[in-house]
Amino acid sequence: MCAKLEVSKATFSYNGKRNIFEDISFSVDEGDVFCILGPNGTGKSTLLRCLCNLYRLQSGSIRIDGHEISQMSQSMLARNVGFIPQIHTPTFPYTVLEVVIMGRTPHLSMISVPSEKDYIVAEEAIRMADIEDIKDKPYTELSGGQMQMVLLARVLAQEPRILLLDEPTSHLDISHQIHTIEITRKLAQKGISLIMTSHFPDHAFMASKKVGIMKNRCFMEMGSADEVITEDNLKRAYGSDIKVVYLGGDIGRKITVPMLKS
Repeated sequence: MCAKLEVSKATFSYNGKRNIFEDISFSVDEGDVFCILGPNGTGKSTLLRCLCNLYRLQSGSIRIDGHEISQMSQSMLARNVGFIPQIHTPTFPYTVLEVVIMGRTPHLSMISVPSEKDYIVAEEAIRMADIEDIKDKPYTELSGGQMQMVLLARVLAQEPRILLLDEPTSHLDISHQIHTIEITRKLAQKGISLIMTSHFPDHAFMASKKVGIMKNRCFMEMGSADEVITEDNLKRAYGSDIKVVYLGGDIGRKITVPMLKS
């Protein structure tokens, strides 16, 4: 069920001239939640697309349990890696349930149709994403936040061993942001490996075992949340003063507070 992802000296360029990121190396073990922070344009989303082989590396390697992903069939890769993009444009008015059941495609043959088991898995994914009340609605009529939760349910139905989330809370209200973080923690407890990009350091404090900050095409820091998310590192990454404060009592964790320049 569980998988180890290893990235070694990964470099990517769209045009072969300017690297989007370069010499990236890290590993993610079963049950890890690796949160990638960093300003816009640093290559976070591009890196995730390389991790699921949508983009091919210029150099370096990406391996799952020792197997190079570029050598895997699409079906095999889809059974191992699930990906939720930051932006998705719907085309056809499928119902939410129909969209979620599409997550079962890697487990079906070319001529088979979803079985009762597939529908049970899809219904459980819908329940876990807390979207039971919209499962019969057309996907094209949903808000951006609702679409994001449907995509989460679809990838849960896929039952991947590694889950890639590109800013999974960016379109969500506070309640669904917290719900999404809780889901990532539950999946990690089951041994699923998760890699997510985010602009919210607080989410890394809540869910991540590992944190990396990308800047200037590479990781400027990588380690635990306490080691990496410091006022100095946030200043270097974002160019703004951001306080890191510990809240005790029922909260019992650090939070970040952006400071106004005025």
